[in-house]
Amino acid sequence: MFASLSLDLDNQWSYMKTHGDSGWETYPTYFPLVVPRVLELLKRLDLKITFFIVGADCDRPENQEALRSIADAGHEIGNHSFHHEPWLHLYTRSQLDEEFERAERAIQKTTGVKPLGFRGPGFSYSDDVLQVLQERGYIYDASTFPTFLGPLARAYYFMHSRLSRTERDQRKVLFGHWSAGFGSNRPFVWKQFGTLREIPVTTLPWFKVPIHLSYVTYLATFSKVLAEGYFRGAMLWCKLNRVQPSYLLHPLDFLGCDDVSSLAFFPGMSLNGAAKMELAERFLGTMKSTFRCGTMLEHAERSP
Repeated sequence: MFASLSLDLDNQWSYMKTHGDSGWETYPTYFPLVVPRVLELLKRLDLKITFFIVGADCDRPENQEALRSIADAGHEIGNHSFHHEPWLHLYTRSQLDEEFERAERAIQKTTGVKPLGFRGPGFSYSDDVLQVLQERGYIYDASTFPTFLGPLARAYYFMHSRLSRTERDQRKVLFGHWSAGFGSNRPFVWKQFGTLREIPVTTLPWFKVPIHLSYVTYLATFSKVLAEGYFRGAMLWCKLNRVQPSYLLHPLDFLGCDDVSSLAFFPGMSLNGAAKMELAERFLGTMKSTFRCGTMLEHAERSP
């Protein structure tokens, strides 16, 4: 069975912006630290994955070497918007056209790659977003997150933030509605948008609880045995249910409290970087031994 791996390359400033922290406007970055770290791990494991990149990061010289190295290593490059605002559903059609144009231009200029896949920040999307993707020749979208726990994740985020009422209103569907849990866990075609495929972020079949690495790492702050048991059980349950995982990674899965103390609000950040790298290598190694792993584009092309 096949499994795809993708990493939403959210930068330090984008976490701060979504969280409502001051200082994000200076665009602090951890790319020079985390990108080589992730690429070295993927090389050791002989894995090729998809990196969803934010256009605004491509426009900043301090990030460009790290971003080029991703494409140079043979990984797929996807579009993660230009401004990384998880309220794309509030954008007008003209705003979406500009957002995609700027993101594609920046990503292609920096990496030399025109993206064929998209994931909305905070899993945000709308019919207008899907229409733009179809018109711009994208092969797949990867913005759906079929879980009942989205509102709980959003409540946790709000509880640990300093957001104004306006900012909370912008983020009121961050991580999705509870009804998203009724969505498909398998790839499908958006028939009203031509041949555009959707590759959902995989959640535990039937139960629809998250299984991606950020959640497993958070469990490891309580018990590494519990985290490993949950991960292995999730992979087995996917296999038994013939669900080919689309497995999600984030930069903070590879960074600890000793690397970026300013992001201590994020779950799992009580672990240090070395501990997180050990966990990531163990879990991704297990995944590779369980599935034939590849990129999101491969997953889309293999889907019916």
